[in-house]
Amino acid sequence: MAGHSKWANMKHRKDRSDRKKGKIFSRITKEIMSAVRQAGPDPKGNSKLRLAIQKAKDANMPNENVERNIKKANSTEGQDFTEMMYELYGYGGVGILVDIMTDNKNRISSDIRIATNEHGGRVATQGAVSYNFDRKGVFRIPKASVSEDALFLLITEAGAEDLGAEDDSYIVYTSFDAFIPVKTALEQANIKWDEAELAMVPKSLVEVSDEDANSNIALIEYLESLDDVDTVYHNMKV
Repeated sequence: MAGHSKWANMKHRKDRSDRKKGKIFSRITKEIMSAVRQAGPDPKGNSKLRLAIQKAKDANMPNENVERNIKKANSTEGQDFTEMMYELYGYGGVGILVDIMTDNKNRISSDIRIATNEHGGRVATQGAVSYNFDRKGVFRIPKASVSEDALFLLITEAGAEDLGAEDDSYIVYTSFDAFIPVKTALEQANIKWDEAELAMVPKSLVEVSDEDANSNIALIEYLESLDDVDTVYHNMKV
């Protein structure tokens, strides 16, 4: 089960910075507001809002931020956000998925068009790229927090699919359905993680030249800089 991590190949990773934290908070804010607009401000009767609030806690978002966003969404000020996934072909046949949550489809459509005009690549038809990816649960756990054998036993019993390693972290992969059971098992064992998310993991990887790799990275970094873009995934072999 244990092996080399696929993490570096599934998601372009930039340094952990205030910008990344800001992206996470922005996404959670949008999810809270969208959930309230769809099913009301009471988390007891709104499972989507309940999940968004849990994400806010996991990300250490202040409670006052959560409450303010719920109130705002329940008023006339509340914006209506749409979740979207753009599928692109990069250089050398690399597939790129752009995870988006926006309140203006025309704006993000224009932003994506500018991205491909300036940095190459092209928009693919729906499903043309995403069929090469599976939605998986992914946990990044510091090696210093637990031994590999203990972690392997715990996550296997909880239903995890794979255990990899990258630098100073273990990477745990789960199916979509096993994400919550594995998360619960880690919490009960007091094992802390640096990241826990549902992500798009490539089924296979594409090898490209150094030139194409650099061009793809430039395109991905531009896409990541867009306000409506939350995460960019790809299947380029790093």
